[in-house]
Amino acid sequence: MPDVWLVALTLMVKGPEGMSGTEPMHDIRDRDDIAALIRAFYARAFADSVLGPIFIDIARMDLDAHMPVMCDFWETVLFQTGLYKGNAFNVHLGLHTQVPLTAMHFQRWLDIWEATVDDLFAGDRAIQAKVQAGRIAGSIRRRLERTSDGEVLAITSV
Repeated sequence: MPDVWLVALTLMVKGPEGMSGTEPMHDIRDRDDIAALIRAFYARAFADSVLGPIFIDIARMDLDAHMPVMCDFWETVLFQTGLYKGNAFNVHLGLHTQVPLTAMHFQRWLDIWEATVDDLFAGDRAIQAKVQAGRIAGSIRRRLERTSDGEVLAITSV
């Protein structure tokens, strides 16, 4: 088992406090690192009082089924593999029709993502993962504020 998987498992079981005294891991190198990051992130997001109910009760997210898609997405973002062929906006638009996604939801997602990246990795790709996540979250949030004809949707700020 790669070291990063052990760190991810520690994060999932003990949380960040279980990582005290542990230096950040290597940079994000490959799909295995991406998978470890995504699993650790979702363990935190599912447990979060704000995002957990959305992922679990509304989206009814099956992490095992979702992992290949998320790995393709982040591998495309970080390594330009071109594996992701989906439409991330449409997925969020469908969810937004069930529960209004607010700026607070996107910020909470970003906070958890950045903390998870920081707990597992250090390096240029780790920084890129955080920067790109901020860009993607901001883009999706802004697009949810408007329909295709420019009508403003009922999205609220924090």
